[in-house]
Amino acid sequence: MVVCGDDGLAHRLAAELRGVYGEQVTLVVPPSERTARPPVVGRARAASAALLDRVVSAAVGARGGAPAAPPVPAGATAGEPVLEAGELTEAVLAEAGVERAAALALVHDDDETNIRAALTARRLNPRLRLVLRLYNRRLGQHIEELLDQAAALASGAGGDARREASTTVLSDADTAAPALAATALAGTSKVVQTEGLLLRAVERPLPADSGLHTLALLSVNDPSGAAGGDQEPRLLPDDEEVRGAAGRTAIVLEQVSSAGGPESAAPGRGAGVVPSLGFLFSRRLRWSLAGLVGCVLALAVALWAVTRIHPLRAFYLTLLDMFAIDDPALGAPLGRQLLQLLSALVGLLLLPVLLAAVLEALGTFRTATSLRKPPRGLGGHVVLLGLGKIGTRVLTRLRELNVPVVCVESDPEARGLATARRLRVPVVLGDVTQEGVLESAKIHRAQALLAVTSADTTNLEAALYARTVRPDLRVVLRLYDDDFATAVYRTLRAAYPHALTRSRSVTHLAAPAFAGAMLGRQVLGAVSVERQVLLFAAVDVDGHPMLEGRTVREAFRAGSWRVLALAGRTDTPDDHVLAKGDRVVLATTRTGLAALR
Repeated sequence: MVVCGDDGLAHRLAAELRGVYGEQVTLVVPPSERTARPPVVGRARAASAALLDRVVSAAVGARGGAPAAPPVPAGATAGEPVLEAGELTEAVLAEAGVERAAALALVHDDDETNIRAALTARRLNPRLRLVLRLYNRRLGQHIEELLDQAAALASGAGGDARREASTTVLSDADTAAPALAATALAGTSKVVQTEGLLLRAVERPLPADSGLHTLALLSVNDPSGAAGGDQEPRLLPDDEEVRGAAGRTAIVLEQVSSAGGPESAAPGRGAGVVPSLGFLFSRRLRWSLAGLVGCVLALAVALWAVTRIHPLRAFYLTLLDMFAIDDPALGAPLGRQLLQLLSALVGLLLLPVLLAAVLEALGTFRTATSLRKPPRGLGGHVVLLGLGKIGTRVLTRLRELNVPVVCVESDPEARGLATARRLRVPVVLGDVTQEGVLESAKIHRAQALLAVTSADTTNLEAALYARTVRPDLRVVLRLYDDDFATAVYRTLRAAYPHALTRSRSVTHLAAPAFAGAMLGRQVLGAVSVERQVLLFAAVDVDGHPMLEGRTVREAFRAGSWRVLALAGRTDTPDDHVLAKGDRVVLATTRTGLAALR
């Protein structure tokens, strides 16, 4: 296996292939002085120590001690052949052994670099399995088709060779965004679309009656130690373990509907081109207009009751009186004259309201292409910190779920600002570490803070400051290093035992999907279970002694994999015998997927 990249995903993927699947890996990275991510992690851990000190102090004062951070492990890529190269030229790829390799992963942060290297690699080895990291999804579909077609023509073989030389285009942002968004929303479902099925993973306290089986048992969040201290999450437990875990929270899987249901129609909802009436005019102005319209109708009815003229003529005369058009009621009864004076008074009140409506509508259209500010009465929203690649995908996912969002971004040229403008999401421009920025985002009335910038220190500092404003605020942090994230989680949990704190790593969530694609497995999706990942994959039964000839119940391996369904079928009984030709959908751990090979 050959892995080429310039950030943490390359190192994580190489470690995944070598440590979990036992593959021989060659890692191609830029020269050390150009490798940005590892030094950032080191600086994040060192700079964050000062920020953690005050939380540790609070925990010490409250409980008489603080959990110690685990030791920092060695580099993730220790023991792997590493080749340093500034550019992925044909000579560099040949030196890395692409001509003899089984698979190549191109996970540079730049789409153009990955595409150029993929075209070169396909020419060097037409039977090579390619995995590309591309942010542009539409371009990725075209590149995938192009490279597969080139492989088929170069090999001169049919469908089997084409499948062997498959090309898979993935995005770490698309892989991680659903998990990050779901983590920030208590009770929001995690949806995995498999072959013909739409499955939803939800958290429920045991005992739980689910449509399918229990996927995982979450760790016990009991700082006092009454429940036995810290208990790590358990993936794919057996029935006996589930029965003995009463009171713990579990992740269960339910079938929602066939793929292509209402969930698939969610994107783009509410993002029309023509603004609605509520978007053009404020609520106070709409109530003022409604009140004046009611006054006009009341005056027209009163005029009809006094003069007994035709109702339409009464309405017409009322409008004439309101707009001061010369039709004085000389010689008319007293009631008619009084109504005319009242209509003129209402007309005077109407003119400034109409002027305000015109000015507000013009201002709305003028600012439709600019960033919106958080409304005054906003509450129950999610504060999203960071509008880079990951933040943009998370923002889109939250809006698909109709969740109100306020974004905070320090870079006025961030790529996600265009998406926020299109979705009409309020944005606060400013450095989150400065006082008053989170207050502008209405953090004191938010339901959660989702910090997904690329700097661990910024995410941690924002979380700590937000907790001083709202001690019970739900916080989700994007942290790169596992041990550092564990130390942060335990310390925050000790200092704020009644608040929910979660940490996620984008590379940790994305690496299993990239590794599965390099191994030729069709990884359909992933669900994060705290700092672990549960994969969903489609596997052919033919040739697997642990699957073929066994029933669905017998094929289950606790902690490794569980057969969820047969591809293309909505029901799979436990006594169904798996036979040659079947293709099953599995929930599996990373080690379980390695064992199936």
